[in-house]
Amino acid sequence: MSNGLHQFPRPKGSLLLGNTFDFAKDPLGFLTHCAEDYGELVPLRFLFSSACLLTQPEHIEHVLKHPELFTKNTPAWQAVRSLVGDGLLTSEGSFWSRQRRLMQPVFHQQHIAAYGETMVLYADRMLQTWQEGDVCDIHQAMMQLTLNIVTKTLFNVDMAGATAQTIAQTLEVAMEWFSSRRQQAFLPLTGLPTPINRRYKQALQTMDQAIYALIQQRRQSGDNPGDLLSLLLQAQDEDGSRMSDRQLRDELSTLILAGHETTANALSWVWMLLAQNPPVERKLMGELGTVLGDRSPTLADLPQLRYTEQIIKEALRLYPPLFSLARSPIQDYDLDGYHIPTGYILLFSPWVMHRSARYFTNPLQFQPERWEHDLEKQLPKGVYFPFGDGPRVCMGKSFALMEAVLLLATIAQKWQLTLLPDQLLAPLPSMTLRPKAGITVRLTKRIATH
Repeated sequence: MSNGLHQFPRPKGSLLLGNTFDFAKDPLGFLTHCAEDYGELVPLRFLFSSACLLTQPEHIEHVLKHPELFTKNTPAWQAVRSLVGDGLLTSEGSFWSRQRRLMQPVFHQQHIAAYGETMVLYADRMLQTWQEGDVCDIHQAMMQLTLNIVTKTLFNVDMAGATAQTIAQTLEVAMEWFSSRRQQAFLPLTGLPTPINRRYKQALQTMDQAIYALIQQRRQSGDNPGDLLSLLLQAQDEDGSRMSDRQLRDELSTLILAGHETTANALSWVWMLLAQNPPVERKLMGELGTVLGDRSPTLADLPQLRYTEQIIKEALRLYPPLFSLARSPIQDYDLDGYHIPTGYILLFSPWVMHRSARYFTNPLQFQPERWEHDLEKQLPKGVYFPFGDGPRVCMGKSFALMEAVLLLATIAQKWQLTLLPDQLLAPLPSMTLRPKAGITVRLTKRIATH
C-alpha cells in the first residue's frame, strides 16, 4: 500500500480477489457501506488494481477540476469507450480540447432552443397513442420517446425508420453487455467469443453501418436541415480542419447515449417518485395549471416552471444517471497530503454523495422543495454532480434539463401514471442507473380544467 493510505480502515476482502466480488455483486450497497463505515478515503483492492473511494467533497472537486492530472483510463471507462470510441465523454488531452472546441457551437443556446418544439411535438405524438386504463412499462416508453427526439435533433431522421430501431437495439445489448462486464469486475475477457460478447460486437457493427451511412448520405447531398449532424459537419478548428467520419461517428454515438439514455432514466424515476408521493404530484399540477392552463409548454415557460425543474433535480439526486465515476492519476500524486501512486483508481459516487445525511436532511426522501432557495449553489462542490463537474462537466446538461422539464410538463398535464402493485422497483447499476425490471404503470387521462 502506498505511504499514507495504509493507515485508513477498509472493508475486508478475500485474500486473492480483495473487494472485487462485493463490489461486482452490489455496487450501490457496497459503496454506501464503505462511505458510512470507513473514513474520508477508503482503500479498496480489486483483482488487478488498487483503488480508493473518495467521500470528501473537496477531494472529489479537486479531481474533477483537474482533468490534466487524472485520466479516465480505468477498466470501466475502457468498457464505455468500446461503445462510443473517442467521443467527448472518453477522449482526453489535446484531442479532447479540440473536440470540445468543435462541439461548443453545437450546444449554443439558440440551437438547443430550437429543439424544444421537437421535444413537445414528439411527446404529444406519443400521448396520442395512449388509451385510458392502458398498462405500460413507462421506462420503455421514455426510452423510445427520448430516442425519437435525439435521432430527430441529431440526424433529422424520423424514428419509425430502421436506423432508429438499430440504434435502440444496440443500446439495449450494450447495457446488457456492460452489466455482465461489471459483474465480472471488468476482467479483460472482452475478446472471448461468449454469446454476450458476440451479440455486442455484432450490434456495434450494425449501428456503425447505420451511422456511417447517414454521414455519407449527408456529405454527398450537402443538405443542411439544421440538425446537429449538419453543425458537426460544418464545425472547423482554428487551422481549418474538420472532423473525420470516425470522429463524427464517435461524437454522434456519444450524443445518442448521453442524450437519450440519461433523460429516459431520469424521467422513469420521476414517474415512480410522483406516483409514490401524491402531495408532490398535486403541487406539480397546481404549477402546470397556473403557468400553462391547457396549452402545451414552450421554451419560454421554463423560467416559470420552477417546481417542475425542482422535481427533475431531486430525481437526479436520488437516482443519478452515473452511479460512480473513476479517475486515475497520470503520475504519482499528493492528494491533500496522501500519496496516490500512478495507476491507482480513484472512485467517487454521485449515488453516495447525493444520499449523504451530512449534506441533505432526510436524504432518502423525495422532497423537491429542498431545491427552492438555490440549494445547489449553497452545497459544497463535489456533493451534487449528476452531470459531472469541472472543465469536463456534461456539455449537454442544458439540453437534458430542458428536455426533462418539457417532457414532464407535457405528459403530466394530460395523464396521471399510477404504479401497479407488487412490482420490483429497484435500480440496476449498468452503464447508467436504470430500473432493473422496468416501471409498470396504469395510464389515466386527466380531465381538462376548462
